[in-house]
Amino acid sequence: MAVTRVAYEADGWGVGELWLDGEVVVWHELPMGKPRPATTLSDVSGNVVARLQAYFAGEPETFDDVPVDLEYETPFLEACARALRRIPRGETVTYGELAALAGAPGAARAAGSFCARNRLGLFVPCHRVVSAGGLGSYGSHGVAYKKRLLELEGAAV
Repeated sequence: MAVTRVAYEADGWGVGELWLDGEVVVWHELPMGKPRPATTLSDVSGNVVARLQAYFAGEPETFDDVPVDLEYETPFLEACARALRRIPRGETVTYGELAALAGAPGAARAAGSFCARNRLGLFVPCHRVVSAGGLGSYGSHGVAYKKRLLELEGAAV
C-alpha cells in the first residue's frame, strides 16, 4: 500500500489530514487546531480536498461516492459503515437504528463502539449518529464539534 498523507485547511475549522491509497481514503482526521505544513496535492487528493473545503464552507457536498478502505472491518462493522454512508446529509439516526440498518437490531452498543473508533471522518459520517436521549458523544472532538457539523448540514439538533 502506497499511502499519501495530505494536510488541508478549512476556513474557520482548522487543519485536517487525509490519507489516500490511490483514490481510496484510508484515514481522515477532521480539521482542528493549528496549521501543519502543506503537502503536495495530486489530482485525486486535490479533488477530495476541494470537496472537503467546500463541505466545511457550508456547501451541500457529500462523500458517499468516495471509495474508502473497509477491509479491516468485521462483516457487521462493514455493514454499519455502509449503512451510515447512506444516511443523507442533514439527517440523523440513533445507535439502535444504525444497528438495525446494518442487519443487527439490538446491537446498539456495537454500533456505538464502531462510531467511537471510526477513522474515516466525514466519509463514514458518525456525527450523524445520536443517542436516544440527545446528541451523544463525539470522541476527542467533543459534542460541540458534533453539533457544529450537524448544524452545518442543516440537521435539527
